[in-house]
Amino acid sequence: MALNKPKLTTCLWFENQADEAAKFYCSVFKSSRIGRTAYYPDAGQEIHGKPAKSVLTVEFDLEGMPFTALNAGPMFKFNEAISLQVRCQTQEEIDNYRQALSAGGQDGRGGWLKDKYGLSWQIVRAPTALGARRIVPCLWFDTQGEDAARFYCSVFKNSKLGGISRYSDAGKEVHGKEAGSVMVVEFELEGAPFITLNGGPQFKFNEAISIQVPCKTQEEIDYYWNALTADGGQESQCGWLKDKYGLSWQVFPEFMGELLSGPDRAAAARAMNAFMKMKKFDIATIEKAKQG
Repeated sequence: MALNKPKLTTCLWFENQADEAAKFYCSVFKSSRIGRTAYYPDAGQEIHGKPAKSVLTVEFDLEGMPFTALNAGPMFKFNEAISLQVRCQTQEEIDNYRQALSAGGQDGRGGWLKDKYGLSWQIVRAPTALGARRIVPCLWFDTQGEDAARFYCSVFKNSKLGGISRYSDAGKEVHGKEAGSVMVVEFELEGAPFITLNGGPQFKFNEAISIQVPCKTQEEIDYYWNALTADGGQESQCGWLKDKYGLSWQVFPEFMGELLSGPDRAAAARAMNAFMKMKKFDIATIEKAKQG
């Protein structure tokens, strides 16, 4: 049974390889497609430094999961704090995905690998029920995985907490965790599956991978902005923020993708010139700028 497309999108930050990377990932996964491509207008060049008409974002789907590849410069690099878990039913699937995704990258242990862009993947044997998602973002925490999953489920109304796995004595010399402590928490937000992993203090979130939240109204933008920055989160520019765990989010009007990829380049430039000055997006101001 086909599942509805999740509302939340995983955004991958590249220096200038977004188009190339999206095509590579779509070549690896059979059920995939390239969606809209948006281009930089002249506006805001003093901030983003990208040539006009160069690729800004590429939208693509892998196994029913939406992604955005963003060309934004060399500032941020992928690390293991966020990985993509690929759930396989056979050894043949595992071997095929490992071979395809590690080409030009780095093969790792325990199902982990890095692709040629540095993005981390986990290729695992995890037979799932009919219709379950094949690709699941994994968020690495020191010890706060369960707290974080419960926090995210409290923010998004259409959410549910799933299974919780715990460490055993086996492998303690490697993972260093107490038996019975939380290892993995599964949860779902707006149709998108996630897992948290309590793996230790080694890796920290950065803007290289963020979660996009498209909103229909200003009220919705205000709600998610306030909820996700609560209790120690941090506002940033252009609809970006960090929550109290350091995870990056983008909260923006849902018409933004169509506007930036549409034929009216002058309207796109006016809108970008307006929102590049904002922290939290103001729909009325963007609409006014779009109209000219």
